[in-house]
Amino acid sequence: MFLSGKQLMEVFHKAKKNRFGIMASNVVFDTQIRAIIQGYNSAGSDGLLQMSSGACKYAAGESQDMKAGARMISTMVQTFAVQFPKCGIGLHIDHATPNYFDFIVYCIENKLVTSVMIDASKEELAENIRVTKAVVDVAHKHGILVEGEIGHIKGTEDEIVSDTELYTHPDEALEFVKKTNVDLFAASVGTNHGVTKGENIVLRLDLIKEIDDLLIKNGVERGLVLHGASGLTDAQQREAIKNGVVKINKDTHYQMDMAREIQAYWEKEKYAIVCPPDVDPKVYVPNKSKFDPRKWLIKAENKMQQTVKDFCLVSGSANNSILL
Repeated sequence: MFLSGKQLMEVFHKAKKNRFGIMASNVVFDTQIRAIIQGYNSAGSDGLLQMSSGACKYAAGESQDMKAGARMISTMVQTFAVQFPKCGIGLHIDHATPNYFDFIVYCIENKLVTSVMIDASKEELAENIRVTKAVVDVAHKHGILVEGEIGHIKGTEDEIVSDTELYTHPDEALEFVKKTNVDLFAASVGTNHGVTKGENIVLRLDLIKEIDDLLIKNGVERGLVLHGASGLTDAQQREAIKNGVVKINKDTHYQMDMAREIQAYWEKEKYAIVCPPDVDPKVYVPNKSKFDPRKWLIKAENKMQQTVKDFCLVSGSANNSILL
């Protein structure tokens, strides 16, 4: 089922109390939406799908109308999620920068999403706080959760690009949470957007715990968020969850799943659509039973579905849905 903001908050409260993590999965296509929701359901886990500004533009086609794209993605998610009454699914706006403030408000007011992220992390702290609080004020009136961030995460994720990383300072995290009243806080602790291997990055998981302990000490405990997690090892993710993380973002891993499975299929079945070199083109007939998109897209869907299930087992969210 499609979750309300209140229900999603219940999901994160349960995750924080019992120390497991919710996988937040970026989507663009119906292929991903089907696979990932079915993966959450087969694991008995609640889940969060995420749409970026770039995903919304892509979904809208040539018009690049983000609002149209958001309506399309949200409609697909909500329509598909209703089939699974024992699996809670939310939809989140990922990394919306301040120039997309009106877009965030549109999605909130039209009930397209369960939660939003306002990413003003490239601004000075005072401006980041001002912009984030403005989003919180609107979102909370409609029962929508808000995620905010301090620090820079190196790499490229859709329209978010940073050549440097900037670790979050715990005292600034405390000030940010107190002044904005965000529901979720994303800390920069060394993860990278894009293709990385967790063992090759300088990951400050101790910093997550330091921030979590400080927030708890000051009576403003929040669920923490880990961005750029596609390349992290299982052990690194479990350690992050133990230290206070309740939301782990995944995107690149699913893209690699799709590319690998589809490439493998067409390497095997290329002559279904390309005439073999030893066959006369005049007599060659393409094989519809092989090139029908449903035949090869399902390979990617099956892989992504298994990936999500595996992620939920690693994070501990399997069989922990609030609806079970």
